[in-house]
Amino acid sequence: MSIIVTGSIAFDYLMSFPGKFTEHFLPDHMQRVSLSFLVDSMDKRRGGCAPNIAYTLALLGERPRLMATAGQDFGDYRRWLDAAGVDTSLVKEVDGKFTASFFCSTDQENNQIASFYTGAMANAGELSFRTVADCRIAIVSPNDPGAMLQYAEECRALGIPYVWDPGQQCARMSGVELKDGIVGAAMVICNDYEFELIRQKTGLDEQAILGHAEALVVTRGERGCSIVERDRRTDVPAVSPTRLVDPTGVGDAFRGGLLKGMARGADYEICARLGSVAATYALEHLGGQSHAYTWPEFKARYEQNFGEVDGVE
Repeated sequence: MSIIVTGSIAFDYLMSFPGKFTEHFLPDHMQRVSLSFLVDSMDKRRGGCAPNIAYTLALLGERPRLMATAGQDFGDYRRWLDAAGVDTSLVKEVDGKFTASFFCSTDQENNQIASFYTGAMANAGELSFRTVADCRIAIVSPNDPGAMLQYAEECRALGIPYVWDPGQQCARMSGVELKDGIVGAAMVICNDYEFELIRQKTGLDEQAILGHAEALVVTRGERGCSIVERDRRTDVPAVSPTRLVDPTGVGDAFRGGLLKGMARGADYEICARLGSVAATYALEHLGGQSHAYTWPEFKARYEQNFGEVDGVE
């Protein structure tokens, strides 16, 4: 049985600003902002939440199935993912559209300002879990909002355990929509900023979310993450990187490691530890798919930080 990864497929345009964004915002003039940041560099990388997550799963020995929409410019990207061990047979290429694009500037403190062009992602609702056989677990990561809600509904109807990962779409989706994805999820995952948006929009705090989902994971960057279950709360530290290069795709790598553990039936604490190790590899490289490692290398780094890991190979 397979792991189905849904979400955006995109090209990332990553830029570096040699200063601090926060120094250029004027508190007394926030009602009208007009800023332009001169960046030092720009790189075009393969990206998108779904391929980033799937890439980490492939590095960890899984063969995830990517279910998403891409544009007419996806050919080389598809071949690269296939070679990396990702099953792209469920990806639909949309004629007459370009693949979604992510334009992101990062400052010296790893703060980011980004824009996202939807492109072929707007067609994601044309895909359906009803056409997919043998799904063990799925993740509904940032994508066309309507498609995300459709996928969550289909997973509930078909009895497929799914991770609800609204991510950047927390800003776009209403409280009703966010709650709709939460209800029935095996896990809800978000960072601390996104959790506050969810709380404000839905009125649901941690315990209220656990009334609708089995578990909640809140990531906090260098401060690690918290796994909240109905009967316990566990904090897992981040793994220290050997160098800080780029935060783009770090959260996706975390989700890949987390899903690896979930697919193997591991305890949630072990799942989060796997995610922490995977996230650090991404943080040490530019973009979400520039890093690589073998399972022995990954396992050695895990054991260096958390002790022995068994039962997830």
